[in-house]
Amino acid sequence: MDEIELTHDAFLGGQVYAWQPKAGFRTGVDAVLLAAAVPAQPGQFVLELGCGAAVASLCLHRRVKELWLCGVEVQPDYAALARRNSAESATELVVVEADLMRLPEEVRNLDFDHVMMNPPYFSREEGSRSDNAGRDIARAGETRLADWVEVATRRLRPGGVMTMIQRIERLPEVLCALDHRLGAVQVLPIAPRGGAPAGLFLLRAVKGRKTPFQLRPALVMHKGMRHGDAWDGYSAPIEAVLRDGQALVGFAD
Repeated sequence: MDEIELTHDAFLGGQVYAWQPKAGFRTGVDAVLLAAAVPAQPGQFVLELGCGAAVASLCLHRRVKELWLCGVEVQPDYAALARRNSAESATELVVVEADLMRLPEEVRNLDFDHVMMNPPYFSREEGSRSDNAGRDIARAGETRLADWVEVATRRLRPGGVMTMIQRIERLPEVLCALDHRLGAVQVLPIAPRGGAPAGLFLLRAVKGRKTPFQLRPALVMHKGMRHGDAWDGYSAPIEAVLRDGQALVGFAD
């Protein structure tokens, strides 16, 4: 991508910067929330499936140091941006350009403490294709959501945690994709405002754990009941994540 096609965007209140395409898929709040939901500890191995420009990995590294990070990205331009962003931010991220259904042997031979992912929000059958290839693949890739879950499950070591963000309409599909290998499942709905239905959800699941399923109280994004309220703005938990880079509050320990 040429310089003229890129923007240099700030995340976590300016603690993280990343190059992104002006046109095409652009990382937003979702990736930051995903990173904040990963309960990683220093020294652990983290795999991000579909890392795009690596914003989620960069945000996680900003909060938790001494991680070994690996990102898988199928689109060459985005993989190149992920490498550039990690190098400029001094983040130790290995970027692998590959289809997640055809991971290279060096990734398949590794087990990870965490796998995080933000799969495409729409199935291919749900809508028309975008004229922009990057946006089209990011919004509605060819890989089934169940396959994302399967790849993540295989790459987790016993006790490892899968963390995902996805549209609330696809929650039944995700839950059906989980099998006996994953337990301690927690779903955290994300609502735009108090009293509004959730539009997204975060999910955690632990490999080899048998703890019962938990549906957590919804996380509310904004303080106001409607857009434009005089006291509107991000809620305190969201502000702590987006501006201060803190871990997301809402999951049980």
